Amino acid sequence: MLLTIVAFIVALGLLIAVHEYGHYRVAVACGVKVLRFSVGFGKPLLRWQRRGSPTEFVIGAFPLGGYVRMLDEREAPVPAAERHLAFNNQRLGKRAAIVAAGPLANLALAVLLYALVNWSGVQEPRALLASPVAGSVAQQAGLRGGELVLAQAIGDDESAPVRSFEELRWALTRGALDGDDVTLTVQTRPGAGERQVRLPLAGMDVRDADASLFRKIGIAGPWTRPVLGGLVAGGAAERGGLKEGDLVLRVGTTDIVDGQQLRQTIRNSLQGGQAVSTLWRIERAGKLLELPVTPDVAQEQGAAVGRIGAYVGAPPEMVEVRYGPLEGLALGARRTWEVSVLTLRMMGRMLIGEASLKNLSGPLTIADYAGRSASMGLAQYLTFLALISVSLGVLNLLPLPVLDGGHLMYYLWEAVTGRGVPEAWMERLQRGGVAALLLMMTIALFNDITRLIG
Repeated sequence: MLLTIVAFIVALGLLIAVHEYGHYRVAVACGVKVLRFSVGFGKPLLRWQRRGSPTEFVIGAFPLGGYVRMLDEREAPVPAAERHLAFNNQRLGKRAAIVAAGPLANLALAVLLYALVNWSGVQEPRALLASPVAGSVAQQAGLRGGELVLAQAIGDDESAPVRSFEELRWALTRGALDGDDVTLTVQTRPGAGERQVRLPLAGMDVRDADASLFRKIGIAGPWTRPVLGGLVAGGAAERGGLKEGDLVLRVGTTDIVDGQQLRQTIRNSLQGGQAVSTLWRIERAGKLLELPVTPDVAQEQGAAVGRIGAYVGAPPEMVEVRYGPLEGLALGARRTWEVSVLTLRMMGRMLIGEASLKNLSGPLTIADYAGRSASMGLAQYLTFLALISVSLGVLNLLPLPVLDGGHLMYYLWEAVTGRGVPEAWMERLQRGGVAALLLMMTIALFNDITRLIG
């Protein structure tokens, strides 16, 4: 819990500070007087001011935002001698640059964070496929499990190498959300020839970008050995005589080839929602044994599934993914662009009803993910920060009047017409923007609570 809180505060503080610093730095470069730079709202916890600087730096009590207060005649009277330093008296290009600098700073931070992960290297599962989910797109395309994915191509794009299962997962996500088929180049076993498998993702009904998406595709995880890990005391596995380290060869009449298939077999081991005893063939210390196992019945999303009370599947085979300086930076920029485009497309699809509003996440979910990623290591936490930084940058560029994108929309009107937006319209648009933003925040918070209690 403490790690989650600390990771969340650090994430918010960093992302907000970078966003506001973008506004601040460009404002100063454009000759605008900045009165206050604040990270957080409410009562100041800490404030300081450098000698000779007009800017007061503040850390507020509530870290859910920040602001840069500039000299502006629309907010307070400005002495005649300083009018040239006021934001409202700057040329249109300067005002637009100052407003756009915040979101662009977040996108630049994401490029740097992704690049840092690429440069430092990270241990990721090898792109070795588990048995596909029964009836899924992957199974129908001819995948059987155990294939090593060497490359992928989304739609008509050129084939790109796949270095890890996470790279494969990202390609599948892009293909599904973009409505493009994905072609995989796979190798069945070491030394065997290569073949191509086309996954028809263009026709999939994709509404939620979550674990259910990968179950529909059929590639839910990397290949793992079908061995048993820790057992729950009194669980079905212990009652049946199974032990940690047992290699499962067969369940009933089904030959088991990997951990994913074993998990799915256990889930589907009930008959009419009732537990039945099944003969398991296992290998233990070089000896073959057959043991009757009766699974426990559990409820999952309103359906009865089998459980044995044991960790199923060995850890996947890992590989280190590391890139050189230029390649790592280029891939960081590419990933930032791809995530930005996907974020905009998902927002557009949610707006027209083609994607579920359940994809919106609020501060509770972000805090939870911050804690989880921090517990997994620095690379995972930096990747999480990069993703949230992209989301913050893209969100602020949306043409909502209360956001930076809304102000840029006003400036576009001014550039086209030669005059600013009338005050009456400005007031109406601001009220509409606040209402839209509050609606989005309400839906996101509702989704957070639903996930926590679901």
